[in-house]
Amino acid sequence: MRLKTFTANTMTEAMQMVRKALGEEAIIVATKEEPGGKTVRVTAAVEPAFEIGPRGLREKEDWLQYDREDEIGAVAEKLTEAMLRHAVPDEITDQVVSCATVMGLEEPGIALIASIEHLFSFKPLPIAALKKPVMLVGPPGSGKTLAVAKMAARGTMNGLKIGVISTDTVRAGGVEQLEAFTRLLEIPLLKARNPAELKALTDKLTEEKDQVVVDTSGLNPFNLEDVKVLAKLIVTVQARPILALPGGIDADESGEMARVFATIGVTEVLPTRIDIARRLGGILAAAHHGSLSLSDYSHTPMVSQGLAPLSPKTLSRLLMPSAYRDTRTRRIIKTTQTPGKRT
Repeated sequence: MRLKTFTANTMTEAMQMVRKALGEEAIIVATKEEPGGKTVRVTAAVEPAFEIGPRGLREKEDWLQYDREDEIGAVAEKLTEAMLRHAVPDEITDQVVSCATVMGLEEPGIALIASIEHLFSFKPLPIAALKKPVMLVGPPGSGKTLAVAKMAARGTMNGLKIGVISTDTVRAGGVEQLEAFTRLLEIPLLKARNPAELKALTDKLTEEKDQVVVDTSGLNPFNLEDVKVLAKLIVTVQARPILALPGGIDADESGEMARVFATIGVTEVLPTRIDIARRLGGILAAAHHGSLSLSDYSHTPMVSQGLAPLSPKTLSRLLMPSAYRDTRTRRIIKTTQTPGKRT
């Protein structure tokens, strides 16, 4: 079974690359528009029956063994159950199961890791100096302020000089909540009431600090005026905007919000409140519909050590923890590389 991902400027170009590399019998597993809408990514597979091998078409007979089909069917069933439990939209569930099926992996945990690695992109926040200010954005109550505090704490604990700015100067208690955290870290909290003040502060801090983190007020993504205000802040300081989105919220709502935030330059999503969420379909929907990379995730109310990088293995464990209770699966994951690397 061959599985390969192609990236091109248009869907037509990507399909031509698929046919040239894998032939007319290639199966399209998934398609995705990359952040910014400038490129598309197509994952395709070809069955062993159409591959040229030393035994020719006899390979088809070996592949179609009933016991192997049963094993693959059982994996598909377990993945489907996990997706349903997390209220993952049907479109994403179909892609996850299809990807796992064409790869023919027999362990549910390994199959889920491989599928997620092909279907989603990951971009953990670096624990190092950043040239651009990081700006946390999101709807009201999404955990932006706590995420900013956690980023500041992590950077400080790693010996970095951190600058923190808040534009949440209207909401009652917005600045005070963040200031309570920055005071403990001995980081002065600066306040910006408009784009001009924010630019002046970020220009100064980026020269003096290793990282600059900006907290913003809660945004109604379905209010055009609110979206315009945030878009101006992002453009003015050339920030790296990251969507803070809590786990457990409706998948359709998450997908719609992610699409709006993506139009103003957001390319990453940072899941929050994962420790109290039991349904993560909204996070997958946001990443899928907004073409957003999965960043770090917030999994504890504690500020210290409150962020961890997301990876295909970490996300798979959150989605299907039962697969990792099996001793054999844990051993395989430990001793082998993740299959299905994107090319």
